[in-house]
Amino acid sequence: MSRFIKSSADRKLAAAIKNILGFKPGNIALYKLAFLHRSVGHEIVKGMKVNNERLEFLGDAILDAITADFLFKIFPTQDEGFLTEMRSKIVSRVQLNKLAKKLGLENLIQLDGSNGVYRSYRGDAFEALIGAIYLDKGYLFTRKILVERIIKHYFDLNELVNQELNFKSKIIEWAQKEKRHLLFTVVNEIGTGYKKQYVVEVVVDGAPIARSQHYSIKGAEQLASEKAWEQISS
Repeated sequence: MSRFIKSSADRKLAAAIKNILGFKPGNIALYKLAFLHRSVGHEIVKGMKVNNERLEFLGDAILDAITADFLFKIFPTQDEGFLTEMRSKIVSRVQLNKLAKKLGLENLIQLDGSNGVYRSYRGDAFEALIGAIYLDKGYLFTRKILVERIIKHYFDLNELVNQELNFKSKIIEWAQKEKRHLLFTVVNEIGTGYKKQYVVEVVVDGAPIARSQHYSIKGAEQLASEKAWEQISS
């Protein structure tokens, strides 16, 4: 057993990770942090809290990179648009929430109990877990786990190719059905020239419910719609 694993709670968490992903953690503290939601984060110096948000940030980037690399090699003749959409079908917030639930991660997450308030806590924890694996085991190990234990096991690529992913259409259909007033509003432009990004808000009945940015207005609308759809459908 790793020298980092000391308490019975640590051993229980290590066993759970081994059962889910097939490996023994090295530095168990990283995995404990990955499942520590901000609602129960412990206060430290100057009011700052220890929680999984930094690991989530790191894991999000690692997840995007590995998924992009995997798809780039699996689909050598497809263009950037196809690869981007396929990546979105795998790493979308809605998809990660479902994936984390299938893996049983919600049983490991420390939360204040108000699950309904924190709609993305499952997917956030999954991203934080990827960040923890990366710091503990390195990039190549993380790639192996993600590709072999997650993507190949939980995603049917042929099915994903044919799956429509248009969150803007979903939001529009929902608004029409529920008789809600829906707007997509460009609220800011960041940068200039080829670096310019558009910031778009999804506004429902006069209240903004999601915001995102992209190099095209259409892309920003889709990203913001995904965030909005996550709130509506949870």
